[in-house]
This record gives sequence, structure tokens and C-alpha cells, in this order.
Amino acid sequence: MNDKIVLDLETQKTFDEVGGHHNSHKLGISVCGIYSYARDQYRAFREPEFAEMLEWLKAADLIIGFNSKHFDFTVLQPYYPQFNLAQLPHLDILEEITKALGRRLKLESVAQETLGHGKSGDGLDAIRYYRSGDWESLIKYCLDDVRVTREVYEYGLAHGNLWFMNAGRKEK
Repeated sequence: MNDKIVLDLETQKTFDEVGGHHNSHKLGISVCGIYSYARDQYRAFREPEFAEMLEWLKAADLIIGFNSKHFDFTVLQPYYPQFNLAQLPHLDILEEITKALGRRLKLESVAQETLGHGKSGDGLDAIRYYRSGDWESLIKYCLDDVRVTREVYEYGLAHGNLWFMNAGRKEK
């Protein structure tokens, strides 16, 4: 299948609870959201569906995310001990931004300047939804992040740049 997938996930725990960023592999996943271009479908995967999700990832020609190589895939890798996610074809938008600027930017700031709108909340909201069993809000939040990441990717693809705010000035 000729497919590109946009991916984002939400965690069960905070960095404080697992002892810092170097322990991101211990965060656990509450839900993983995907947009499949070939299927033209948004889909949320919960833990019992991760085997099926891996098949979607393996079949993709490209996985697209924001900080996905160093965060999402690090959190996701413990669920697939027999498969190395790093071997999948992968475009990490944050990695490209960091190469171009020499520093990191948040998805929220890139989305606001590039698209005129941003995310629907933050990761701590997602953890609260998970802990309270509010799966509907959690899935909506996660798929909203996937949607924003997809729109940022498509803008960059169409225009050859993204926008950000630098010292009060909007820059490419």
C-alpha cells in the first residue's frame, strides 16, 4: 500500500513520575492517533490494538510526526520488543526545524504562526483524561494533535517552509 501516516501519542504518566526525560520509555501510552493518507482516515489505537497499529506502520512508505523520533518512537518502542521502529521511513518535522534553525520549536508555536491556529490543549490534559477514564476527550485531543501535525506537514510540503515567531517577528 502506498501510504503516508501521521502519528502522535499520549502518555499515561508525566516525566516527573518516571524520573525525567531520559526515562521517556517508561511513560506508557494511553492512546496513539494516526492519520492514514491511503485510507483517508483518522484512527485512535488503544493498547489492545497496538499489534494492528504496527502493521499499519510497517506498511507505510513514510511516518510523519513532530518530535516523533526522540519522543513518540521512544515511548512506543517498548511495546514492540521484537521490532526496531527506527528502521521505518520517518520524517520528524521537529528534527528538520532543528537542522534549519539550530534550535527546537514547539508544535503549538509553529502551528499558530503557520496555520493561524494551534493545538486544543496540552499533554497534561491528556493524562487527566486518561486517569479519569474520559476516553472520548482523550481520543479527540490526540486526533486533534494528529490533525494539526498533518496540516503543518502539508503546509511545509506545499510552500517549502513553515513560520515561527522570532523576537516578536514572524519568520520562515
